[in-house]
Formats: sequence, structure tokens, C-alpha cells
Amino acid sequence: MSMAELFVRGVSVDWAAVVPSVGPRVELPTYAFDHQHYWLQTEESTDAASLGLSAVDHPLLTAAVPLPRSDGQVFTTRLSPRSHPWLADHVVDGVVLLPGSALVELVVRAGDEVGCPVLDELTTESPLVVPEHGAVRVQVALSGPGENGTRTVDVYAQREDAHGWTRHATGVLSAAQPPASDFDFTAWPPPGARPVEVADFYPDLTERGYAHGPALQALGALWQRGEEVFAEVVLSDDTDTAGSFGVHPALLDAALQPMLRRAGDDQGEPWLPLDWARLTLHRFGAAALRVRLVPGAAGTVSLEAADGTGGLVVTADSVVFRPVSVEKLATTTGIHDSLFQVEWTRLTAAEPVDARPDVEILEAAGGQDVLAAVSRVLAALQAGLTRSEESRLVVVTRAAVAVGDQAAADPAGAAVWGLTRSAQAENPGRITLLDLEPDSPVEQVLGSVLTSAEPQVAARGGALFAPRLARADEQQTRKARAGFGPHGAVLVSGAGVLGAVVARHLVIRHGVRRLVLASRRGPDADGSADLVAELTQLGAEVSVVACDLSDRDQVSALLAVHRPTGVVHTAGVLDDGVTAALTPERLGRVFAPKVDAVRHLDELTRDLDLDAFVVFSSGSGVFGSPGQGNYAAANAFLDAVMANRRADGLPGLSLAWGLWEQTTGLTAHLGGADQARMSRGGVRAMTVVEGMDLFDAALASEQALLVPVKLDLREVRAGGTVPHLLRGLVRPGRQQSRAAVDGDGGLARRLAELAPADQESLLLDLVRGQVAVVLGYSGATAVRADGAFKDAGFDSLTSLELRNRLRAATGLKLPATMAFDYPTPYLLARHLRDEFDTDGDVVTQVTTRIEELEALVGDLALDKSTKTALTLRLQGLVARCNGIGEQADTASVAEQLESASADDVLDFIDAELGLT
Repeated sequence: MSMAELFVRGVSVDWAAVVPSVGPRVELPTYAFDHQHYWLQTEESTDAASLGLSAVDHPLLTAAVPLPRSDGQVFTTRLSPRSHPWLADHVVDGVVLLPGSALVELVVRAGDEVGCPVLDELTTESPLVVPEHGAVRVQVALSGPGENGTRTVDVYAQREDAHGWTRHATGVLSAAQPPASDFDFTAWPPPGARPVEVADFYPDLTERGYAHGPALQALGALWQRGEEVFAEVVLSDDTDTAGSFGVHPALLDAALQPMLRRAGDDQGEPWLPLDWARLTLHRFGAAALRVRLVPGAAGTVSLEAADGTGGLVVTADSVVFRPVSVEKLATTTGIHDSLFQVEWTRLTAAEPVDARPDVEILEAAGGQDVLAAVSRVLAALQAGLTRSEESRLVVVTRAAVAVGDQAAADPAGAAVWGLTRSAQAENPGRITLLDLEPDSPVEQVLGSVLTSAEPQVAARGGALFAPRLARADEQQTRKARAGFGPHGAVLVSGAGVLGAVVARHLVIRHGVRRLVLASRRGPDADGSADLVAELTQLGAEVSVVACDLSDRDQVSALLAVHRPTGVVHTAGVLDDGVTAALTPERLGRVFAPKVDAVRHLDELTRDLDLDAFVVFSSGSGVFGSPGQGNYAAANAFLDAVMANRRADGLPGLSLAWGLWEQTTGLTAHLGGADQARMSRGGVRAMTVVEGMDLFDAALASEQALLVPVKLDLREVRAGGTVPHLLRGLVRPGRQQSRAAVDGDGGLARRLAELAPADQESLLLDLVRGQVAVVLGYSGATAVRADGAFKDAGFDSLTSLELRNRLRAATGLKLPATMAFDYPTPYLLARHLRDEFDTDGDVVTQVTTRIEELEALVGDLALDKSTKTALTLRLQGLVARCNGIGEQADTASVAEQLESASADDVLDFIDAELGLT
């Protein structure tokens, strides 16, 4: 089988992580596989066998690869509702789960390939959620043979839009066949069995949360004899061919469905068959089963099933049903794929360039009042960004960020980084952030920094480092939860939705029994009374205090009375605006509940021996959100304070949250354009439940800063230019590299070849298409050519984004006020045409025609006489271009070209070359 055939069949080979559990003793070949563009860094002729792959003839397993030195095997596949529609029919509490019967089929089929067809045991550690969109990669890893020929088996899965593998099941396979059942399936239904009505069977299961679709509604008849349960199950016609399976998962799942009526009675959570013991397939490919179920201890059942002739098909000594929290399962699936940390990657040394004369250095004074420091840099940025588009600003800080072993950071300098990151997002390619060690001269590294083309660089010990987002250590975050417990009081600051969510979570999940809820309005805050009543009913003692946390004296009085053992700071306000519109006053308004409050809490709790100190920061300080420079600065300050607490041996954790769903006060203002912009950046909104699961996962971390954010990395890759911060997660693809080389040359050439009316039409289509993207419209046709931008909802931020997108598409230097200076798509398109200067550009049109001639000549096969004749004519053309007569100089030629019309010059060329 060729690699192309494997791709068509859906194989996803991730060699670097093919067996996550095996560890360093396994040495696998490493091939770079790009799941977006489907290319391998090997010769195209390479076939599966040469890579160690072998095809597996099975609907759920596609290929296998041997493991060196262990005689193990890894089987791989890709599952989705699109490739296997029946998967979408196994719905539990609204979540599509891979049936446990499918795990059994995967494992048994893999075992059969290596001569171990008996499933001695299989334990499901976490049911596998099937994504509504996209697919999930699955790997079944078999160890080499152990004692008595047994092999261990582990089943891993990874969503296509995520990274990191999760083990969902583990077990043991063997070759020893158990004794066959002596139950007589030929007498059917069994003598003495009482029929049970099945008309309401599936509606009843639906009420219990088991919403089986048509493919899994395979139960045809049901009988009971004492404790024994008998059933008849038949696959529907539109399900995959049964003959391709050992036992079709829909059939095996249906065989166990009668037990769902018993399992979990009087329980609040659904029960599923999760653990299997001594399961054996005796025949393959049955399309219908006669089933015998014998209940054992609570939640267990033995299974025997035969085909229509009474021939035994499958037996299992024990199938264990266990409760599953599907709500938690659905929201925590891939939870570690949404928890990141910032790492500093050493840059490869490059030949430095001379600092250009249009580089302006902005030195940010550190160690001073944070508002004063940020205000000073804000003013310098505002002035610098009004200068030539060719100029570059380099904002220099010292020890503002923690790099490598340097744990501490300068909070004021970190706030400058937050502000500048947002300014960078608004003005791509204009600003560089450079952090130096104290007393290090800028000139020593400036050339290397410019050569790196990195927007953010830290220089340490003669080396350059750049920030990269990396996934948090999953093993570390699986430690026992720390920080909160039933003893002591926890101070939760902030009266908004997030404060209430955290308070409930601490009581319900962490067992906290004393809460102090502090906010500016205290008991008068909206919803305060209802929240207190709810928490009290849950068993908590709640104190609600009015306290302005930006006032040091009020914070001191609060702590003196309540002396908390833990702090969670959630307070914050927004005052969004692009860099040009910000003022020191707008900075101060956002800084008060963030910078001032956390500074006071940090300083005044250092003698309280806290168990935990958690601040709700924002991803804006890490990513640099356009239009949120003040908010980014405030939150970057929080990140630095927590780093300093950790460096001092104190608890400190900053959570730089991504986007929450619109249930919080900080996201309720977002409009369609805001959400569309974040979606294009690959950011997805997280639910409250997801947020709190990430909160729990982060608590055990040893990091001072973690970034909980839902990232769709496929969307990031598809967006073209991958942000530098994400280049540790997403490798820039070939398309991006080509675009970086081509620039706007293609568009300029196309325009030069068109008549003026067609040029205008092309540019209008470009403008309307980019407007549609910025506003989140379905397409360019939804944008009126004469519709005013302001009427469509444009503001300074969306105008900046449109400017940046058009600048990238055209290569033109466009002002930030572009959408206000040319207020409709039509007028803006006319302006772009003028900027390209295609009207009457004789030289451009002549050059284009010459390029066409060069292409024609290159394809000609000429004899000697024809070549001589053509050469003479071209020489004559050169003489004519030198002016009227031999005396014309270069200046006069240029004057004649400029004064001639385009038609005159082109007619002349056509005539000279015999094209008319």
C-alpha cells in the first residue's frame, strides 16, 4: 500500500508520539507529518512497507507498525461520525461517546493480529468523547509477549484539533481459549422465559439520558427467566457491513442495553459498560445475536451470545457497569490541551545587521511606579507610531520578564510589555520588544535582534531568547489538588459572575466552609443575597464585605478581621481602546482593581502563611490583544507579581485566561466582529465548567503563570501567518513561506494587465472580501460597495484590522485612518488603485509587454536565419527607444516615454515586432 493510499484511508501517523506509554526505551523513526497539508519529508515513492507500516483489513483499524526491540505493535486509526456514521448514535446525556464495545473490537482485533485474541481484562480509565466536528486519532499499543505469551494493551486517543495523547483504556491479551459455554442457544426463546414488552424500551432509556440513535436501536425482543435476561438484537440495514467486524460494536452494545434499565437505578449519573474480563470471540461477522445475560454482583453481568443457528459468537465472564459523570467528561476531555505555559526558547545565532537609521529606541524606566512607567511608554508609542511607516520602534526594558533560571521579574517593566504587546498586535511589523539585563548596552545586541525578525526578545548572557507557548506538564497537573480545603477562610475578591462561580466551586468541589466575599459594593452588589443564600444552603459560612481593594487601608482592615488562608482575586474592569486613544486616566481606571488591588493583597498577606494565592489574569497580557493595551498591561503586572511571590517561596499563581462564554461581565460586551476576530485567531470560548476544570488542573502546578485557553490550532495554521508565540505549537506551513516571499507582486502584475475598469473591480472585490472577514459576514456579497463603514459597525479597532489585512494583501503602506478617510468600500478601492498608480503608467505597461515577449521567445525553436532576422528587429527597436535620431540622450528618452500615451508606446512596440 502506498502512502497516498494510506492517507485516503485516513491513517494519521504521528511517529513522535506513537506510543506515549512506552517511554524512552523505544526508538522510533521520526518523520515530520503535517496533518494540514498532508506531506511527508520522505521521497514520494516511499511505500508503507519501507516505513515499517502494514495495512490492517478492518473498518476501525487502518495500519500497524512494529516497535523496535520489543516485538510490540502499534495499530492506528482515525474515527469520526463522518467516516463511521453509527458512532454519532451513541449519545449519553447529550455527549457522543465511543461505545465500550468499540474499544473491545479495536483491542481484540489488534490482539488477533499477534496471536492473542482473548481479552483477559480491559479497564476503561476515561470514556472517549467523539467530537462533533473533525476526528479523533486512536492508537492501540501492544507490548511484546510476556509470561505465558500475554501482552499488555493500551488505547490512546488524541483529537485532531489538539495535542497530547490521553490513555483511555488498558488491559491484557492472551492466547489461552476459555472453555466454551454449554448453554443451548438452539432452543429459542429459552424454555420458561417470559416475554418483556420492548415498545417503550428506547423512549425509557432516552428519559434516563441514553439517547441511542437508529444504528444502536438494535434490540428486537426481550425475555426474562428469574435473574437471567435474554435478548435478540439485529443490526439495521444502514450500519456498516457486519462481516468486516469480529462483532460489530453496535451489535455488542445492543446486547448489553437491557442492563441499562437496572444499572444506576436511583443514581444521578448514567452507568456504562466500562470493564471487561475474559472476553472471547468464537465466530466473526454476525449480523444478529441471541443474547444471554446473567447479573452478578452490583453492576456486573456475564455475557453469552450466539448467532441465528445457535453457534456461539462471543462470551465474557464479566462486564462491569460503572457511573460516568458525562458533564465533567465532556468538558474535561482534552483539558490539558487547553492549559499552557510560556517558555523562553533560545534563538539560533545569525549574522547581525547594522541598526537602520530609521530605528527609534524607547527606553522604559523600570523599578518605578507602574502607572507612571506605562504612561511614559504609552506617550512615546503614540508619538512614534505617527511617524513614517518605514520606521521601527524598539521598546527596551531591563529584567522585566523572567527568563530561564531568573524567576523574578520587574512588575512595572512587565506591564510595559503588556501594553506594547497590544500595540504590536495593532501595528504589525512596527514595534520590537527587547528586554536586557541591567546595565547591558542596547547597541551590543540590537543588530542581532533585528536580524531575528522576532517581535519580542530577551537578551541573557550574550544569547537571545523568544517566548513560545507550550503545553503545561500534564503529569505535574495530575498531582493531588492543593491550596484549598475545609479549614480556614478563603478570600474571593470581585463581585462579578466569575467571583460567584469561583465561590460555588470552592464550596462544592474543594469543600471550603468559610468564604469572605469582598467587593466595592459588598452586600449591595447585584445577586449578592441570592449567592449567600445558595452558599449557606451548601454548608458554607459566608461573609460579604464592602472593600475597595485599591485602597491599602481598607485592605489592611479587611485582612485584620478575617485573616484568610487563601486568596482568589477575580476583580477587573475594561476600558477598551486602541493605543492611539488611550490616556493615563484610562490606564488608571483599569489598573485600580488589578494593579493596585493585587499589590496591596501581596504586600499585606506575606505574614499570613497562605496556602494559595491565585489571581485571574488575562491572555491579553500574554498574547497582546488589539484594543486592550491598558488591560494587557494590568494583567502582565499580575503575572510578574506572582512570579516574584514564587521566587520568594510564597504561593502564587496567575491564570491568564482566554475567552469565556458570554456569561461573564468581562465578555458580555463582545460583538460579532470581536468574536469573529478571536475565532480567526484560533481562540474558542470556554464554558464555566471547562474554566473551573482548568482552574483545578492549574492548582497543582509549580508554574507561577499558566494560560488556560481553548486554541483551535488548525484554525491558527489555516490563518496563514502563525504568530511567533504559537510557533512552538504550530509549524508554519509551506503556503505561509511562499506568501512571505511573493508579497504583493502577484496583485501588482495582475492589475498592470487589466483595463482601468477591471482594476477597480478587482480591488473592490478585494476590499469587500476583507470587510466581510473583519465583520464576520458570510462573504463579500454581503458587503455593499457604497455602504458606509461606520454604518456597518466599524470602530477604531476594526478599522485597524482592515488596514492591516489590506496592507498584507497589497503591500501598500496604508494609514490607520484609512477607513475614515475613504468611508465606503468603493472609495477605498479607488484609493488603492491610485496608490498602485496603474493609470497611464507607461513604463509598467511596456515592461509587462516585454515580459510577455520574453516568455514567447523562450518557447521558440528557431533556425539560424530566423533568429538573425528577429535579432535585427529587436536591435532596431532598441535604437528607436533611444530617441528620435542618434543624438537623443537617456534623459530625453525618459521624457518622451513619460509624455507619450500608453496606446502610442504599445502600438509602436506592436508595429516594430510585427504584432499588428
